[in-house]
Amino acid sequence: MHLTETKYIFVSGGVLSGLGKGITAASIGLLLQARGYKVTPIKFENYLNVDSGLINPIEHGDPFLCDDGTEADMDMGTYEKFLGKNVHRHNFVTMGQIYSAVIGRERNFEYKGEDVEAIPHITDEILGRIEIAAKKDDAEIVVIELGGTAGEYQNMLYYEASRILKTVKKAPVVHVHVSYLPTPHHLGEPKTKPTQLSVKFLLSMGIQPDFIVCRGEKAIDIRRRERLAMFCNVAPENVINNPDESTPYIVPQTLEEQGFAQKILALFGLPDRPPQMGDWTSMLERAKASKKKVIEVAIVGKYFGTGDYELRDSYAALMDALDHAGWNEGVTVKTRWVNSEKIEKGASAESLLFGVSGVIVPIGWGPRGVEGMLEAIRYAREQKIPYLGLCYGMQLAVVEYARNVLGLKDANTTECDEKTPFPVIHMNPMQEENQKRRAYGGTMRLGRWECKVKEGSLADQSYLSNQGYSDPGTKTVWERHRHRYEFNDAFTKQLEDKGLVFSGRSTVENLAEIVELPASAHPYFLGTQYHPEYRSSPLVPHPLFITYVRACIKLSGMIK
Repeated sequence: MHLTETKYIFVSGGVLSGLGKGITAASIGLLLQARGYKVTPIKFENYLNVDSGLINPIEHGDPFLCDDGTEADMDMGTYEKFLGKNVHRHNFVTMGQIYSAVIGRERNFEYKGEDVEAIPHITDEILGRIEIAAKKDDAEIVVIELGGTAGEYQNMLYYEASRILKTVKKAPVVHVHVSYLPTPHHLGEPKTKPTQLSVKFLLSMGIQPDFIVCRGEKAIDIRRRERLAMFCNVAPENVINNPDESTPYIVPQTLEEQGFAQKILALFGLPDRPPQMGDWTSMLERAKASKKKVIEVAIVGKYFGTGDYELRDSYAALMDALDHAGWNEGVTVKTRWVNSEKIEKGASAESLLFGVSGVIVPIGWGPRGVEGMLEAIRYAREQKIPYLGLCYGMQLAVVEYARNVLGLKDANTTECDEKTPFPVIHMNPMQEENQKRRAYGGTMRLGRWECKVKEGSLADQSYLSNQGYSDPGTKTVWERHRHRYEFNDAFTKQLEDKGLVFSGRSTVENLAEIVELPASAHPYFLGTQYHPEYRSSPLVPHPLFITYVRACIKLSGMIK
């Protein structure tokens, strides 16, 4: 397969970041895939990090974890959820990867003494990454999301690569520009000038967009469409509405109603086909019906704030998984964000968690806020409130149980107290040397690992009743991991004697993967060392989230 044989759709953004390029790109991919075309996505990030693993989630959202261990931008999760297939390392590219590869070749004398420059060497590397993804995924159409916004110096070489691909290499390229149209309250109408200026940046780089996708609070009218067509040199029918919706999963439907996929295929000279979207439509109907019933779940964490504001994106995969399971069960899951540091500073867990139907402690790192999380876990356990612990939430559930049930008052994870006399959670021995060398990036237990589930356990019932096993007879599941610390098996017998159940273990190292309490002790108390939230999708909610939401519904009194 050569560059000129594949079709390419570049999706750029204008005016502001976070406006929905990833959702637009994923929606385009879904509509084309629903017509039988082989589609693969690529996300190009501006930053010099090699991946997203070491970026504070407050800065750039919750990193998404792929099957192959890639710690990627959260948009990769959007691609998986919309396209219903796994993405991999070759689908995620950062400028750090690009520069590292080029400099590595220069140091190895692979450029034979040439001056190594941004053009053509960096742009060639970018185009090479696109070709690799197209080949590996046998794609007929590649949807390429360009990080950042038009006009930033960080991403100019991505735009230059797209220009070279179309004008120099003569490949079939369509450019979709997603831009924001603000509606100032004192004016009451969407304003087109920011988008006009954004397109001016594109034109200055030799790129004429084929489509403008208009994001904003409201849909644009004919007048706004005509002005954008006039000043941006785009056909009026190629100015596409994409206003705010109650859920991003409505966007494919919104774009389909405007014939967006047909227009793209026409530019490529490809035939249109009837889209197969029955399952997606049914999912949207369930989501709409779920608004009639609401349950509230507390997420007790510490990655909420940025300045004076709170961010959903810090726990994006978790929020999505709750939505998926809620719609499956006919309810909307409302989340109450509880900052665990408030509990540490004197607020009672009871006051902050009063009235919730469930408690979740998600991923986390380091000692800040941990004592508050432990108090929240204790409250959920003692008050019989459904509890789900994800990675750190599983580890801290073990610490809480060791302290308050087993009586080991100073029990802890060595991540928080290296000198604890009862290290019920300790560093994976494989990682100790990495930490000594300050080698952090990509050194955790990452990606897809196999877990053997204990027959008859809550976890087993969850997977069995919700088609979570590929082969129910084996009682094994493949789940995604992202951590350095593990349960210390030296404490297994003591904890089991006091009622804690270790219901899942890795098939290779025999590491504890799932802990839970029996139904006789608690209606739903379960923690996983792995991250089930990364495997959830709107069409296939994760089994553990389904049974967790069911337990929350039961506590709330809304028994199905």
